[in-house]
Amino acid sequence: MDKTLKKIIDKHTPKENKLKNYMISFTSGGLVGALGEILTELYECVGFKNSDSITLMIITVIFISVMLTGFGVFDNLVRRFRSGLLIPITGFAHSVEASFIDYKSEGWIKGVGAGAFHLAGSVLITGITVSILLAIIRIMLGGII
Repeated sequence: MDKTLKKIIDKHTPKENKLKNYMISFTSGGLVGALGEILTELYECVGFKNSDSITLMIITVIFISVMLTGFGVFDNLVRRFRSGLLIPITGFAHSVEASFIDYKSEGWIKGVGAGAFHLAGSVLITGITVSILLAIIRIMLGGII
């Protein structure tokens, strides 16, 4: 890239306030975590076992994320609250739902079926590959760790 062009781009590119963004992400992520803990406690108060309460909390957080994505609200919340809302479970649910919405116009098979995991596919492949590699390493070390 031409140095003159780079200077012009740098001059007109707004500078981000990284500390502010870190604080917003940290706080919003903490609030999502607190919501998860509150939901878990509520499910336990209703009479569910701890493991069942955690499962129900995860389902509830995924449901909220998918509903907010479907109504077109999730992206606006992420712009405001930064990456704190993209903790693994909500971010993954959002990426799958967003793919459903994006590819719906191309039909159920070639659109939704083929594009459902377009955004989330790399996350799945990476997670599965790392899990297999760690399992192999664990086996090679005699099952310890």
